[in-house]
Amino acid sequence: MLFCEVIFVLSLMTFLLDFHASGCVFNCTDKPVFTPSRLVVKYGDPASVICNACQQECLNEIFNIEHSVGKVTKNRTTISWNIDNFTEWTARLQCYYNKAAENVYDPDVQCCTILPLTLYKPPDKVSISFANHTGPLIEAHPYTLQCTVHNVAPVEKVMAIFYRGHSVVGQVQVNNSYGKKPMTHSYTLDVTPHKGEDDAAYWCAAELVLGPEGPQPPPVVISQNMTTTVYYAPKLQVPKHPGLITINEGNQLKLDCSSDGNPSPSYNWTLPSGSLHWSSILTFESAAAEHEGKYTCTVSNGYWNFTEEFHVKVHANNIVYIILGILVAVVLLVIIGVIIWTRYYKNKRTGQYDLILSVCRFRSPHSAVPTVA
Repeated sequence: MLFCEVIFVLSLMTFLLDFHASGCVFNCTDKPVFTPSRLVVKYGDPASVICNACQQECLNEIFNIEHSVGKVTKNRTTISWNIDNFTEWTARLQCYYNKAAENVYDPDVQCCTILPLTLYKPPDKVSISFANHTGPLIEAHPYTLQCTVHNVAPVEKVMAIFYRGHSVVGQVQVNNSYGKKPMTHSYTLDVTPHKGEDDAAYWCAAELVLGPEGPQPPPVVISQNMTTTVYYAPKLQVPKHPGLITINEGNQLKLDCSSDGNPSPSYNWTLPSGSLHWSSILTFESAAAEHEGKYTCTVSNGYWNFTEEFHVKVHANNIVYIILGILVAVVLLVIIGVIIWTRYYKNKRTGQYDLILSVCRFRSPHSAVPTVA
């Protein structure tokens, strides 16, 4: 039993020593330094980097750059790595040196620096659509815009920017890591269209956010435009009529039910007589008593409808009666004048003596003419 325990302890110590020897220490005082400190390379492009393995401690030690692709050259403690065509998605560059052990129980320590490396590929194309929807949009209903970025890497570096016309409506970037290799990913944004967005053009852009070490400006691929049709409820284009419309008899009566809506609305009028009419505007050139009453206009575009009522009161035209009265008075005056003139004319022709006329005519004094006896 004691022998087994000794064997187990020795085996565990050996395992720990092997693990320590094969591991890397990243917080060494004199650690390897890469230039540039971060490498961003487009898929298929050439690349190069330099590592200064150490300043003092590794002059007589083993140092190098661990690499799976590319070539390495050394000049004292300076190590250069380069590649003509970088296409290895899982490539890893690690600069290291082996630090001598301080005692026999402490094996060599490897001081390491791993180069942050991003191999990127712009998307083949970018497309935009509505998730699970085709056709016109309904006003005030929620929809999901979907920007699909095809064959891009790395996905987590993509910023999907959604536009309506020239205005940005949202930006989306994933938080999770999807690996280093190219893939197709869809970014979504919820929108609620309104009337003013009818015939608007949505589009999206995929921008690779690669930091200051990446290309400037960042690579951007845009989608095609997606023109939308928004259906919205009809609404009166003219101000709402008052509760009662009063009009004088003989004047023009015009009732306007014109409305703005999409699809374009249809109209159905019910007149006081019970008859129907199908147009946005109802016009009577000369209002009469039979035009008085309630007019009902029903507006519908297949998705929404509303009803507008017009109450009309027709007043009798008093001007006609006033003019008629004046004409009657004038006729009466003419008749009376004719009668008076006719009577005077007849009396003068027959020689009849009119005492009143005579008195009026001979009131002025006159002298008597003596007669001869």
